[in-house]
Amino acid sequence: MDQTLVAPAIEAPSEAETAFEALYRSSRDDVYAYVSGLLRDRGAAEDVTAQAFERAYRRRATFKPDRGSRRAWLFGIARNAALDELRRRSRNTELVNEPEDVAAAGAHEEAAEAALRRTTVSAALATLSARERELIALKYFAGLGNAEIAAVIGVSESNAGTKLHRAMEKLRKACDEAE
Repeated sequence: MDQTLVAPAIEAPSEAETAFEALYRSSRDDVYAYVSGLLRDRGAAEDVTAQAFERAYRRRATFKPDRGSRRAWLFGIARNAALDELRRRSRNTELVNEPEDVAAAGAHEEAAEAALRRTTVSAALATLSARERELIALKYFAGLGNAEIAAVIGVSESNAGTKLHRAMEKLRKACDEAE
């Protein structure tokens, strides 16, 4: 008996799948940086980042453009996944304080100054509330704009801007006091 094997036809990706792939490629590093900053654990950050993208992929059809950008929607999902992990661990959120390669920083005077600034900022960040640290992480770790931050935390854009400004002023003051 002569049989011919035929490969199943491969469907073209849907518009939602194509949009999701573009979102993944443009946001994966920022989502990881944000989650890593909240969790202070690389392994857990990798897991939570993957979990956030998995949740977003499953819910991609529920995205509503009138409620904000896809990026803000994704960071909302990542935020919830990170908070779930923190609740699971029952520990407070803290931002990453030092890069791994601090020993190499002592080799050069400029690098030593940069390490001192990082230490100062890290200590100053520790004086902020968890909400203030989260706002700063969304702005500077994740690179979100105020409108996206507002969508993630569920406030108006002007309120997000005000909260971020106050957090930055508090951070500046704490850095000045540490010097």
